[in-house]
Amino acid sequence: MTSEFFWATAAVVCVTASFPFYLYGAKIVLDAETVTWTVLTRHLRYIVTGLLLTGGPVVLWMAPRMFDELTGFAAMHIVAGLQAYAFLLFALTGIVRIFQAKRRHNLYHEPDPAVEIDDLHENMSAWRFRLRVGVAGYVLCWLLAYVLGMIRYVLRYPVL
Repeated sequence: MTSEFFWATAAVVCVTASFPFYLYGAKIVLDAETVTWTVLTRHLRYIVTGLLLTGGPVVLWMAPRMFDELTGFAAMHIVAGLQAYAFLLFALTGIVRIFQAKRRHNLYHEPDPAVEIDDLHENMSAWRFRLRVGVAGYVLCWLLAYVLGMIRYVLRYPVL
């Protein structure tokens, strides 16, 4: 049987490796003048990879052990992580609607720079707001959970 230290270290490596995928996925969209289908799918490949690298350790390592070692510090780590996923779900309520509106107007395959995105639907600005708040909240809570998790790791498994 592999040691707890091994699995904790594997979780740290996976979660740490996810952050560059998030950053590069965001860069793809931010650098694009127009978000075409190619840009969107490339962006999503990196974001989904980051989510899998983070979600895998959460589901396979952290969640099953959550109640076995529930201390105040662990609770802060758990709350920050759960809040991050809550913000992600909030962002998805916006991105799904934006995706549907852009797809309905065929703007992923035939982009028209003259079309204002807010003109596609009367609720587009609200959906874009949800997306921005959700993504910003996810990143901030993810970073907080990451820092708390790293502190817990170093305190529990003194590597030096």
